[in-house]
Amino acid sequence: MSDINKTSQNVRAFAVVKGSNKYPDITGVVQFSESLRGIIVTARIYGLPYTDVPCSYGIYGFHIHNGEKCSGNDSDPFADTDGHYNPHDCPHPYHAGDMPPLFGNKGYAYMSFLTDRFTLNEVIGKTVVIHQSPDDFKTQPSGNSGEKIACGVIALL
Repeated sequence: MSDINKTSQNVRAFAVVKGSNKYPDITGVVQFSESLRGIIVTARIYGLPYTDVPCSYGIYGFHIHNGEKCSGNDSDPFADTDGHYNPHDCPHPYHAGDMPPLFGNKGYAYMSFLTDRFTLNEVIGKTVVIHQSPDDFKTQPSGNSGEKIACGVIALL
């Protein structure tokens, strides 16, 4: 068995993701598991906006943000999430909180990937944010990924 598949069952975290008032159908869970090679992040998201128009399928920015609350104001319902998690002051897309985009499939997205950019202890209490547009991986400081449409706070399981 590959050591990537050997996870520690006693150290896990998760974030329950909910959409803003404008996107109330978005729900899901993002799980964080430790492996011998890093953190395995698994996202299962439902209710994402989508269209059947060819070449315009939903691709969504997906990040860990510094903030510890999924709250905000009328113009940005998740303003309190602050910027991308970036403990080493790296340029974008090298922030520890920069993650691969979510690819929507008729309103559903599933993704699992391995990263060594952070440990579980470093991200507990931080927020996971889904953005309306894909991250372009070059625009500073946050990838021009647009409106924050969903959010969840990372907590220990």
